[in-house]
Amino acid sequence: MGIPISLRFLGTSTATPFASSSILSSPLPEEVFDPASHIIQEKDLLRKSPNGSLRVLELIDDGLLEPDAKLYSQLLNRLTQLGKIKEGKMVHTHFMNSKFKHYVVIQNTVLNMYAKCDRLDDAREVFDKMPVKDMVTWTALITGYSQNDKPVEALVLFPQMLRLELKPNHFTFSSLLKAAGARADEKEGEQIHGYCLKYGYDSNVYVGSALVDMYCRYERMEEAHFVFDGLEHKNEVSWNSLIAAFARKNEGDKALQLFQKMQRDEYKPTHFTYSSIFSSCASTGSLEQGKWIHAHMLKSGLKLIAFIGNTLLDMYGKSGSFDDAIKVFDRLAKPDVVSWNSMLTAYAQHGLGIKTLQQFEKMLKTGIEPNAVTFLCVLTACSHGGLLEKGQHYFEMMKKFKIQPEVSHYVTMVDLLGRAGQFDRAQSFIRELPIEPTAAIWGALLGACRMHKKMELGVHAAERVFELDPYDSGPHILLYNIYASAGKWNEASEVRKFMKEIGVKKEPACSWVEIKNSMHMFVANDESHPQKDAIHKMWGEISERIKEIGYVPDTSHVLLFVNQQEREAKLQYHSEKLALTFALLKTPKGSTIRIKKNIRVCGDCHSAFKFVSQLIEREIVLRDTNRFHHFSRGSCSCGDYW
Repeated sequence: MGIPISLRFLGTSTATPFASSSILSSPLPEEVFDPASHIIQEKDLLRKSPNGSLRVLELIDDGLLEPDAKLYSQLLNRLTQLGKIKEGKMVHTHFMNSKFKHYVVIQNTVLNMYAKCDRLDDAREVFDKMPVKDMVTWTALITGYSQNDKPVEALVLFPQMLRLELKPNHFTFSSLLKAAGARADEKEGEQIHGYCLKYGYDSNVYVGSALVDMYCRYERMEEAHFVFDGLEHKNEVSWNSLIAAFARKNEGDKALQLFQKMQRDEYKPTHFTYSSIFSSCASTGSLEQGKWIHAHMLKSGLKLIAFIGNTLLDMYGKSGSFDDAIKVFDRLAKPDVVSWNSMLTAYAQHGLGIKTLQQFEKMLKTGIEPNAVTFLCVLTACSHGGLLEKGQHYFEMMKKFKIQPEVSHYVTMVDLLGRAGQFDRAQSFIRELPIEPTAAIWGALLGACRMHKKMELGVHAAERVFELDPYDSGPHILLYNIYASAGKWNEASEVRKFMKEIGVKKEPACSWVEIKNSMHMFVANDESHPQKDAIHKMWGEISERIKEIGYVPDTSHVLLFVNQQEREAKLQYHSEKLALTFALLKTPKGSTIRIKKNIRVCGDCHSAFKFVSQLIEREIVLRDTNRFHHFSRGSCSCGDYW
């Protein structure tokens, strides 16, 4: 057996030497070996990489260590795990100067290192220079491209691989299916599926999971379910693929049903399972379901690791439970930039502009560097809070962190200026943009014009939007509202006529309220609900009572050419009022009522909700497309600025 190298031999008390009978060709001289010293074995050295790895190279260069293929593979694999590409390159160079340089297995390990460390150009160079390539070689490069968002590059390699009569394995197909799912061409995915059948991998649990995910990304849920049901052996990965797919589609009930069935079939939910469910609850605003899943996770014993904490935080923030979001954030052992962004988003969406900026400054002091999403959160908070000068300050601060503004940042700045009534500055900002203004940028200006009743400028902004995106119903409705508010009924009628001609339909206003883990949906003037009579009767009573304490219906929000009495009647059964009334009928006194709406809340409903919160002495949380409104004791958290 070979003799280990002592710490004293390396010349430092903290160095970690490498010792293995397989790589020492002869014993060391007696005067070098100190039997009293603490001996560190091979695995301990590798654990100390990358410095330990480089010391191994020094020993080889000094002739004190005879390398073998296993050694190079171990060093490269460990450096890949650590993401130490600089040290990995040094090992690669050393290997290429050794007698093992033609070993395909080690060359594949080098290629894999570059691919996993997102150095795809280096990976491709290694691939192109390899005189002999096997199936692992091709799969490693395909996987590298697939996992680094280069689906085209991954897919073009497959037919080249087949022409060499190399047989793909389940790793190859899993990566190809991931790449195909990222593409819009569904035929590519179908062809890969066909090859999975040909080579007998369609029933493989990993390939099957990738097939499920691919069809879900194509929104072909029937095929996804068919593949899933056909898997003889399922595992947590296949279950997670299907659950995550329904969560992405905002099918909250279906995702939850699958979660429950997964447990009945005795599969244990993983962190990824819970993350998908929390994301689904966040998108639908299903707070009670989210709380139930959170309790289930705690009971299962899973730890609150970073990415789960972030999705949980996001769920509570988007579901209107701001206090719970803060509690989750405070329990995170080491909040990262995603954690901070989720918290900043919650502050911003709940109308806490100053608090958002305070938290942002606190984040900077912790040493966490902001990214583009961080600044979008901050700018959104400034827009919602009317913090004009602060918003411009933080927009300029992006340069300090070398962050190039994206379209979303420009949209938010136009929104900020427009909401504040600074239309000259908003137009100058648009003219001076380094990019061509998009439909979203002009749409932000149009929305501000609707708010401030700036008809001429609004028409100009609408025309620019229609040139870029004529089929989005939102800008058409805004223009219609601008004309109707100004009493320009002929022009408003022309907008409706144009929408009909090009096939643009107005999205119906809907509101949802969660009662005992079930979501109930309402539309304006809803006549289909089984309890409509009770709902209409109760709202009539509430309407009369809030009029007694100061509520006056704002008929300017009825944009129809009808008389005053008809206008007032049209206001009474907006979807959010029906949802509120149903919640009052079905929830205990004193509990918070949470409502979600798919469009911006109208001014009359906003006013009515303030008076209702005063009348019933309960908090009402309304989440519309812009933000959260917390109504309590006759006032709203937005300060009537939204």
